[in-house]
Amino acid sequence: MKKLFLLVSFISFSSEILLAQKDTTPVEKIPWDGFDLSWVNGNDRRDSTIFHIPWFTPSIMIDNNYTHSFNHPIDHTVVGSTALSRNDEMVISALNFGGDFNYGNARARIMTQFGTRSQVVPRNDLSPYRGQYDLADSYRYLDEAYVGYHFKKWYGINVDFGLFMSYIGLNSYYQEENWEYQASFTSDNTPWFFNGIRIQIFPSKYLKIEPWIINGWQSYGMFNKMPGLGCDITYIPKESIKLITNDYYGTDAAGLPGRHRWHSDNSFLLRYHQGSKTHGINRAAFSITGDIGAEKGDGVNGFKDAGPSNPAQYFVSWMVYNHIWFAKNKLGWYVGGGWMKNPGRYLVLAPTGDASPFPNPYNPTQTVGTHPFTENPGDQFQGWDYSTGFRWMPNQSVEFKMEFVHRESSVPYFAGPGGVTSPTGYTTTPIPPTGWAPDLTKSESRIVAAFLFRL
Repeated sequence: MKKLFLLVSFISFSSEILLAQKDTTPVEKIPWDGFDLSWVNGNDRRDSTIFHIPWFTPSIMIDNNYTHSFNHPIDHTVVGSTALSRNDEMVISALNFGGDFNYGNARARIMTQFGTRSQVVPRNDLSPYRGQYDLADSYRYLDEAYVGYHFKKWYGINVDFGLFMSYIGLNSYYQEENWEYQASFTSDNTPWFFNGIRIQIFPSKYLKIEPWIINGWQSYGMFNKMPGLGCDITYIPKESIKLITNDYYGTDAAGLPGRHRWHSDNSFLLRYHQGSKTHGINRAAFSITGDIGAEKGDGVNGFKDAGPSNPAQYFVSWMVYNHIWFAKNKLGWYVGGGWMKNPGRYLVLAPTGDASPFPNPYNPTQTVGTHPFTENPGDQFQGWDYSTGFRWMPNQSVEFKMEFVHRESSVPYFAGPGGVTSPTGYTTTPIPPTGWAPDLTKSESRIVAAFLFRL
């Protein structure tokens, strides 16, 4: 009995010593840990994932839409949008699946893209026309594909190589992360993707500094000898405030190495109300974004107009949105809009069809359209827009959105009743040499219904 008592006492004493010892296991430092950022425009609205696989986190997103233009274009074509493509039809805009891989400190992300966006977005990149091999088709069905390494320094350092999303313009490439559906001019006319290297540095819980060395401004390849250089700085001092600046410098005009582009994109987001989660207005927030940039050299002169041979060529824009959540954060109402001025039209989304100024894939020395929308130095363009809509979010995976959008431009730009394809609206109809031209108008109003899923 005495021996048993001594044994129990020894075990108890040893346990107390072990419990008293400090746990020397290093604690992983996570940026913005504990912050609920599901309210942020351009950010994942989920607070968790249903997947708990140690080395892989899957992701599946489906984006369907139906849109009606009050211009009633005969060919059902949407002009000037990267989110929309066809009027008065059910459209699978994007099907994305893939996910994040992590093993040790190695990391990778692969996200595919299928649907109309795989055709709409790559068409804006003219770098594949340099040299051989069709980069547009090679990368068309990928929207993210990179590998990297995570260094456990400060709150982490990630070095990634490959194809990754751009942050310029605030809106996310994935509509499941945005308040509005049809982005304002500021976002829709700035890049959605970069191809190259990024280094994500988190010196503190609240700050990210991310330099880029990339092929160019939304380009799979490189237009000239100089790569594009840029940096994202994101500062979130507390859960209700987010500040972002993105700055870029490069040569992005094909065959014009002396023409340099710089661009600065800046956003401020504030959640100005956080109420009850069960009744009334649950929360309210706004975002404001301002962009400024220019091109200079080889025939254009930045902000200063020096005559027809050396005109001004720059980009100035802003957009503002306000969002209110209610009904336990399952219903939302938003309103906003913006303005853009872009002399030289170097960032304007060009119309399609017979109004397209892009190279003909079967004969790249000619344009697709016989009546191309011009993008010459000195060509003027201004646009403004507003939109409002409601969101129903019954759970974190499903969202139904109904939106009204009105857009205007200083020159004929949007698809009018005659469309931009042919007199009948079909590509099988020959385009007559005289008597017909793409029907472009200065304004459009539309209703958008979107059905979004994310898992």
